[in-house]
Amino acid sequence: GLAGEGIRSPLAIVILIRLSGKLLLGELTNGHNNVGDVRDVSSLCKLCFDFLESSLSHSDDMISYEAARTICMVPNLGIHNLSRSMECFRSMLLSDKPTVRFAAVRTLSEVIDQPRAVALCNEGLENCIDDDNKQIATFAVTTLLKTGGEATIDRILGNLSTLLASIQDEYKITMLESLQQLCLKYPSKHRAIVAFLAKILREEGGFDFKLSVVNSIVSLMKQVPETAESSLFHLCEFIDDCEYTMLSTHTIHIIANFVSMVAAPSRYIRFIYNRVILENSTIRAAAIAALSKIAASCPSLRTSITTLLKHSLNDEDDETRDRASIAVSVLKEAMALNPYVTPVVEEYDDISPDLPSEGDLAALIYLQPLPMSFKKLERSIKAYISTPGAMEGTDQLTFSALPIIEDSYEEDVLNTVHDLAVGFGSKSANTEVHDPAAAVYAIPELADLGRVFRSSSPVSLTEEETEYVVRCIKHILDEHVVLQFLIQNTVENQRIQNVIVELESSDSDTYEIIGDVPAEKAEYGETASAFTVLRKRTVEKIEPICFSCQLNFTAVQVDNDSGEPMGDGYAEEYLLEDLLISPSDYMAKICVSDFRQAWNGTDDSNEALGKFTMQPKTLDLAVSSVIELLGMAPCDGTGQLSKVNSSDPKQHMLHLSGKFLGGHEVLARVQLNVRPGEGTLLKIAVRSDDKAVSDAVMSCIN
Repeated sequence: GLAGEGIRSPLAIVILIRLSGKLLLGELTNGHNNVGDVRDVSSLCKLCFDFLESSLSHSDDMISYEAARTICMVPNLGIHNLSRSMECFRSMLLSDKPTVRFAAVRTLSEVIDQPRAVALCNEGLENCIDDDNKQIATFAVTTLLKTGGEATIDRILGNLSTLLASIQDEYKITMLESLQQLCLKYPSKHRAIVAFLAKILREEGGFDFKLSVVNSIVSLMKQVPETAESSLFHLCEFIDDCEYTMLSTHTIHIIANFVSMVAAPSRYIRFIYNRVILENSTIRAAAIAALSKIAASCPSLRTSITTLLKHSLNDEDDETRDRASIAVSVLKEAMALNPYVTPVVEEYDDISPDLPSEGDLAALIYLQPLPMSFKKLERSIKAYISTPGAMEGTDQLTFSALPIIEDSYEEDVLNTVHDLAVGFGSKSANTEVHDPAAAVYAIPELADLGRVFRSSSPVSLTEEETEYVVRCIKHILDEHVVLQFLIQNTVENQRIQNVIVELESSDSDTYEIIGDVPAEKAEYGETASAFTVLRKRTVEKIEPICFSCQLNFTAVQVDNDSGEPMGDGYAEEYLLEDLLISPSDYMAKICVSDFRQAWNGTDDSNEALGKFTMQPKTLDLAVSSVIELLGMAPCDGTGQLSKVNSSDPKQHMLHLSGKFLGGHEVLARVQLNVRPGEGTLLKIAVRSDDKAVSDAVMSCIN
């Protein structure tokens, strides 16, 4: 049967190949992940794999390709199981049919998790770099950049220069990402790669492409510090000839940020000051800001930079003139308070670093970042203004008094909450981000409870296809929890009235139900909000609590044409799914800029440690599950595996941070170790300034 005897239709054989692949995949994922030869797993695996390998030599290109592709898509196969399929791809790369070459090179680009196996096709991939079809050439280059060895980098870069001149910018950006990963893989080749990036930066290209090149160089400077000196010099040369004003200002600020990292910051000042003399007002203002930042970070250069800034005090542009005036004033006051004294040293090793002193005025103004971005600051101020009674007081407004804006609150999520309240099928032309707590403040009885600390994302309590679709938003306050139930009526010719959600829990020690605000009515296609208020009996003790939910309402039949009610209606009950309130609901997702520094600066006396085992999952799913369970924000790019340079795909270190109710800063380190067939082992350490908070966060995993 599987040998395909008597089957002449190529499509039928292709379907048989795909069926064999599914059977093989199912057998291997059923507790047989660690195998030597796939044929040794079971008789079914041997039958399927032999059939796939026999199809590799079929005369029809479609059949041989499908067989090779199916083998490569089976996870955890060794190179000895992939060798014949790679030989098939290698012959396809030499085909005179563009479709065959494209299919082969695209599939190889998707199986880069087996670099040793794909390396068998590197010779054919190098031949495809000069292919007339630019998509084939692009896939070939990106695959070589991800799988090629250190010895082939120079040859690949030579071929890449010719290709970049003839392809569109979107393909160039794809290659840049692969080139960046190659530099991280082989740091010793950073000079050649940075020089290549600088070369293409000076050539013709669009704004997006050149911005991607600059960002790639910056990323390499952060991850491979050895590239800082040469990279900064190349960026300084680039701003001399950059035709894009926005990109020039962006690059100037990058240079100012990294100048303090190099041995001789003074050599880069002339490049920036030339922009003050030769460029338009926007770039001049950016250059003044950059010089001010360099002076703040390098006290030894303040006198020289102040002299240069004085030349711009009479600039014709208001912004440039004001920035120069402020910088001169700040630097003069900083030098008066903390005069720079040239150190006297006998040996080079005795030279102290050129850093501003503690409490330095210039460093405070130009180097100390804001506690939040301007976008988050705007949203936080708007949320503060919307809080009842906030504008009536006379207290000074500080950052600590502003409402917390979570890093995970993207505009689409918040607008989704707003759309649910408006009703399905309606489109709002207003793209402004809406505060979920506004619905609470709109009801005077609820507004008196105080400010909302955070609002959760909507949690579904029903299926999307049911008669009544119910979602719940949990608004967390200091002493209360306000549950907002978004009830959507999808029953035609029916109106629901006096809608409330009845809650019951076996644990009455943690929360007390003190009131409800029913939804007046919801016509067909409308969404109404009902509220239930819970009071925390003990603020110090926060544990996961599960509530059983039931929707109670009065159903009234209405006339299809006039919309008038037909009768008095009748009481109706509708059972909902259980609602969980866990400590993660009290956690605001706030990401720290430097996790290691924050972790080392937090006392470990309140640390909570735990070890758990999760159900068998892939590493991607395990990471996302832990983030969801703890309700914290991932830091340092550890939330995505693709951003972590890890050699072991079964281990991962996750850094999380957040702010718990009451202003408690919480940090967590999670080590994940995937054990095939057994599950995922978690080792978690949680630190905060309160042991009860650390224990509450740890209970989220339980």
